[in-house]
Amino acid sequence: MSTFDAVPDLGLNWLDASGDHAEIVLSTRVRLARNLQGHAFGPRARVNDREAVLSRVRQHSDRLDSLEGATVLHMPDLDARRRTILLERRLASRELIGSADADPANGTAVVVSGRHPLNVMVNEEDHLRLQSVVSGLRLREAWSQVDRLDEELGRELPYAFHHEFGFLTSCPTNTGTGLRASVLVHLPGLVLTKEISKVLHALGQVGLTFRGLYGEGSEVVGNFFQISNQTTLGKSEEDLLDHLDQVVRKVIQHEREARQVLLRDAGSVTEDKIWRAYGLLRYARSLSFEELMNLLSGVRLGVSLKLLPELRVYTLNKLMIFTQPAHLEEAAGRDLTPSESDAHRAAFVRRILGSEGDVSPDGPESSDERPAPGA
Repeated sequence: MSTFDAVPDLGLNWLDASGDHAEIVLSTRVRLARNLQGHAFGPRARVNDREAVLSRVRQHSDRLDSLEGATVLHMPDLDARRRTILLERRLASRELIGSADADPANGTAVVVSGRHPLNVMVNEEDHLRLQSVVSGLRLREAWSQVDRLDEELGRELPYAFHHEFGFLTSCPTNTGTGLRASVLVHLPGLVLTKEISKVLHALGQVGLTFRGLYGEGSEVVGNFFQISNQTTLGKSEEDLLDHLDQVVRKVIQHEREARQVLLRDAGSVTEDKIWRAYGLLRYARSLSFEELMNLLSGVRLGVSLKLLPELRVYTLNKLMIFTQPAHLEEAAGRDLTPSESDAHRAAFVRRILGSEGDVSPDGPESSDERPAPGA
């Protein structure tokens, strides 16, 4: 059994939907960018720089409480499918895993903690990207985890730090705290009521930004948005986290209000949309990933509105992760053509939803019987 096979659940702690507001907020991630003194940064780093950094991280990681039982996954040692699985689980970036035209660079790796929701990307844009991903809206918990790892590593490794600018990074936009915090939210109510543009515009006015499921450069699908801070310089970590937390709570409030509007003004249309989405997922024989995400959005809305109370948010989170292309190929044990992938995806969804038992369509029919959103 390879090292990768020995940790099949790596990075999936957040799927359990145990966090605050988990019906709207899928996960919270806090990431710190760090570089080491004495080695060139980013594109200027040569092979000996990268391998020296990785060697120092490996040397010390075994002694850190935060990385107890950690697994070190050296990118060049993994095949393309398994590197892509790390991307699909948000443990690695596109830059780190390489591409069809360019294999990952020597000295690149992901270190995954054996006990905590923590991992470290080594030799991505910066020497170290420390990150924690937890369920729901729990910025303080994610920050606490990654801050402790940062302190432990910082006692062993000489971080590049300037007394005026703070932590030095490859990209100037990360200099200062080096902190990026992001919250993955599901906002179908704001999209269906056409209020989403106002919300996204307001984010930019208060120093936040949004991206798709896979972060920078990825498209928004299925009404899932990653909201994060844009600046890292001039404010403390606590200020950045408090600001993001306050704004996301307002977005959650707006989303809940939008769902109430949907039930009040378009209850039958909304209910029909939800049941159509469930029916297609339950019985379709072919599903593209984009189609799946759009249908999952409808079903997730139905679960939140208690129109599909038998389904669990955990199940929907699991479907989102394990129906991605590399995960399907890993389960099949071979490469899949696009049409084969769509068929395997539909079969997996049918099996998982079937294991939860068929959901009865004979639920509450009048608007008076429907529970309030978020109840």
